[in-house]
Amino acid sequence: MKIALVGYGKMGHMLEQSALAFGHTVVASIDVFAQDATVKVAEGDGKAVADAVTASGAEGVIEFTHPASVMGNITALLPLKLPLVVGTTGWADKEAEVASLAAQCGGTLMHSANFSIGVNMFYRIVEEAAALVNSFPEYDAAVWEMHHNQKADSPSGTALEIARRVMAGDKRKTEMVTDAFHGRPQPQQLHVSSTRCGTVPGTHTVYFDSAADTIELTHTARSRQGFANGAVHALENLKRMLDAGTLQPGRVYGMTDVFPGMF
Repeated sequence: MKIALVGYGKMGHMLEQSALAFGHTVVASIDVFAQDATVKVAEGDGKAVADAVTASGAEGVIEFTHPASVMGNITALLPLKLPLVVGTTGWADKEAEVASLAAQCGGTLMHSANFSIGVNMFYRIVEEAAALVNSFPEYDAAVWEMHHNQKADSPSGTALEIARRVMAGDKRKTEMVTDAFHGRPQPQQLHVSSTRCGTVPGTHTVYFDSAADTIELTHTARSRQGFANGAVHALENLKRMLDAGTLQPGRVYGMTDVFPGMF
């Protein structure tokens, strides 16, 4: 497949490595700041981004940029009607608007807060484990995550999704708490805590604890390459399923749509 990369920072370079390793061709790398991008565009110039993608002859697009740029890029790229995978976060409140635009113009978008195949398997493992624990009131649960000291937000989007999966399985947990406790937690509260240190790519642990023992489920990312691999596989599946008619254009999809039965 001929792939255009919108965003050519650290993740963009990893996406290029993954795409080439999987036998694809990167026909354009588009960025505002990266000196080695094949196309430089002005910040906020969605039309220039779309024009560069069109000129490249791309058959699919992966967008990993910045929350401040993502909506402009999506708005410009969807009308091209190319399979579009978006890894940028920070636009969840705009998803209904994006779905409406996709329906109007016939473009197709797939997005996820975390494209790591391992993390998405972990989500399912956690939810099924929480459902087992739900039958035993002596077990409590908590979520902890650790990332590098350059990460601006906490908890991570991945930790929040893990917490949602715990709550989906363990019906006793109905309230997520991401701040410090200044008193005893209530039984219905699920604590999600965060640590920022060094260069850690990402570690997420779920604890199920009783007086007798502790069960720990941990996912540890060794690098961001797993995210890049997953995004390329997602674009492969999105294009294949659109070509086959399994998925319909003009819609917004997620990981469970392009990896059916897996997550």
